[in-house]
Amino acid sequence: MNVLKRIEELRKIINQANYEYHTLDEPSMSDFSYDKYLNELINLEEKYPEYKTNDSPTNKIGGTVLDAFNKVTHISPMMSLSNVFNFEELKIFTNRIEKEFGKIDYVTELKIDGLAVSIDYVDGILVKASTRGDGLIGEDITLNVKTIKSLPLKLNEPTTITVRGEIFMPHKSFLKINEEKMQKGEKLFANPRNAAAGTIRQLDTKVVAERNLDIFLYTIVDAKNYVSTQIEALEYLKKLGFKVNEYYNLNKNYDELEKNISKFDEIRKNLLFDTDGVVIKVNDILLQEDIGLTSRTPKWATAYKFAPDVALTKLNDITFQIGRTGVVTPVAELEPISVSGSVIARATLHNEDYIKERDIRVDDYVYIRKAGEIIPEVMSVELSKRVNTNPFVMIDKCPVCGSEVIRKDNEADHYCTNLDCPARNLNQLVHFASRPAMNIDSLGVKVIETLHSLGYLKTIIDIYKLKNFRDELIVIDGFGKKSIDKLLNAIENSKNENPEKLLFGLGIKNVGIKAATNLINNFGSIDNLKNKTIEDFEEVADIGPVIALNLYNYFNNETNLKMLEELNTIGLNFSKEKIAVIKHEYNNKIIVLTGKFSMFTREEATIKLEALGAKVTNSVSKNTNFIVAGENAGSKLTKATALGIKVITEADLIKGLDNNE
Repeated sequence: MNVLKRIEELRKIINQANYEYHTLDEPSMSDFSYDKYLNELINLEEKYPEYKTNDSPTNKIGGTVLDAFNKVTHISPMMSLSNVFNFEELKIFTNRIEKEFGKIDYVTELKIDGLAVSIDYVDGILVKASTRGDGLIGEDITLNVKTIKSLPLKLNEPTTITVRGEIFMPHKSFLKINEEKMQKGEKLFANPRNAAAGTIRQLDTKVVAERNLDIFLYTIVDAKNYVSTQIEALEYLKKLGFKVNEYYNLNKNYDELEKNISKFDEIRKNLLFDTDGVVIKVNDILLQEDIGLTSRTPKWATAYKFAPDVALTKLNDITFQIGRTGVVTPVAELEPISVSGSVIARATLHNEDYIKERDIRVDDYVYIRKAGEIIPEVMSVELSKRVNTNPFVMIDKCPVCGSEVIRKDNEADHYCTNLDCPARNLNQLVHFASRPAMNIDSLGVKVIETLHSLGYLKTIIDIYKLKNFRDELIVIDGFGKKSIDKLLNAIENSKNENPEKLLFGLGIKNVGIKAATNLINNFGSIDNLKNKTIEDFEEVADIGPVIALNLYNYFNNETNLKMLEELNTIGLNFSKEKIAVIKHEYNNKIIVLTGKFSMFTREEATIKLEALGAKVTNSVSKNTNFIVAGENAGSKLTKATALGIKVITEADLIKGLDNNE
C-alpha cells in the first residue's frame, strides 16, 4: 500500500464528510463509516508522523494542553458596531447615509450571539486564528479554533485571505454541557455565549473539541481585492468551503429593511442557536470605504437589537439542589409559561444574595427572561401583584439529609455539612465515573441513580464492590447479563486509568484535570500528597493558596485517607509508571519553545517535557529557565538573549530528553 496516497485519500473522504455534515447539514456517510475512516487515518498518522500536516482533519480532535495565549496584532482593526433599538433609530441611520450618497442597497444579516474571531489562511491553509481582544490586539487561539468541525483547515482554493466570523455554541451542546456541570455540582454557564467564550479560552484543546463549538463566517478583510459587494463576499465565502449563516437578504429600500428585520425577529425564536439582532450593512464595498469609520465603529453598518423576550408568571415555590461539593442552590419553581417558544417551569436563583437583592418571594409574580434566549432567568418582581408574601429565608437544614447548612466566610454559596449526604454522594459518584475522570463506560447518570436508590452504590468504594452482587444486578428491571457484564468490565478496566484522572475523580474542590496532572507530575503519586504542606502544594504550577488549602484539608481528613487506602488495596493506579522522571533535570523548569523543529512538532515536544515535570510556556520572562530555539526563531529568542536566559538547540533538547538520570 502506498501510505502517503492512502492518507491523502482518507483526508479527502473525511473532509468531504465534515463539509456535508457540519456545513451543508446533508450527511451522506454513516457514523460507523466516518469513525472507521477517521480511526484509520489517526493510526496511519501515528505510525508515519512524517506525513502529519497542519490541515489534517485529525487536528479537530484536540489533545494539546496550552500554557497561555500569545498576543496577536490584527492586520485590520476588529471594530464594534453601533446599535439601534427601534425602526425610528434605524431610519435616522439610513437617512444620514442617503442624504450624502443617494439611494443605497443594504444587506441584512441575522446577528449571531457569539464571539468574533479573525482567521488567516495562506495558500488555502489555516495558519492563525485570534480573538477580537480590544480590536487592535487579540489572543492566538489557533489550536482551539482548529477543533471546530465546520471550519475548513484547507480551503477549496489555494488563496491567501483573512476572514472573520462568529464562534457560537449551539443549544444542543450548551444544554449537554450544563447538564454535565449540574450533575457534578459545578457552576452552570449563564448562556451559550458565555459557554462559547469560556470554551474557546480553554487551555486543553481536547475539552474544546468535545464541546462542539460552531462558526459562521461573515466578512473578508480587504474585501475589495476579492469581491465588489457584501452579497458577493458571502457567496465567495461559501465557495471557499466556509459555513455561512443562511439568514441574509439584499434590501433595495427602507421598507424592505423593516420587513426583513421583522421576519428575522420571528425566525430567530425557533433556531438552534442564539441571536441578538440584525446587522445592516451597505452592500457596495467601495462605497463602504467612502462612507468611512468613526474611531470605534464603521459608519456604513449598524446592529438592530431585538427586545428581550420577557414573560410574567407566578413563583410557586423555592426548592434546593445539592451539588457534589455540598453547594446548596435555590431553584425557582414557576407556573409554566412560554418564553421564546419554550415552556419554562424552573429557573436557577443562584444563591441567597441573588434572591435578597431582588427581594424575590414565594407567591410573587416575577418577570422571566430567557437570558441569551435559552437560560431562564428571574429578572425582577412585579410588586403591584404582591399579596401577603414573606421575605425569603435561607434554609439552615439540608432538604435531603437534614444536616446543618452553613455559609462559609467570603463565599456567596451555602453548603450541606454532611459529607455523607445522599444527594452529595450521588453527584460525587457521577463525577467519579465521568469521562474526564475514571471514564467508566456504561456507568452513566441513570444507572448510578438506580443503583444508588437500591442501596448498591453509596460511595466510590461501592463501585468496585458491584462485582460481588452480579447475580442480584442482572435481574433488576432494565438490566441483564450482557449490560451488567459490560458494566463490570468497564469498572475493572478503570483501575488502569492514569493517577491524575483518579485524583480529579476524587472531586477535591477546585482541583481540575490540569491541576491534578501537575500534582502527579510533581509528586509522582497520590500517596505522596498525604504528607505535603500547603507551601508544598503552592510550589506546583497552577496551584494557588485556595486550591492548596483544599488539598491540604482533603489529605488530612481521616475519612478520605481511609477511602484512599481502600482504593489502593482494590488496585487502582496511584502512581506514575516511572516516578524516577521527577528527578530529571527538566523537572520544575520553565521552558519556552520557539522556531521550527525537525524531529518533532512543538506540541510533541511539550508533551515530552511535561511528562518529565517541566512547565512549557508560550512567553519569555525573567522566570524562564531556558529557551529551546529551532529554525527561524523570532522575537522570543531576541527577548531571551536580552534577558540573559540560557538558549539551547533542538539537539541539546533531544540529548536532555534521553537523559533519565
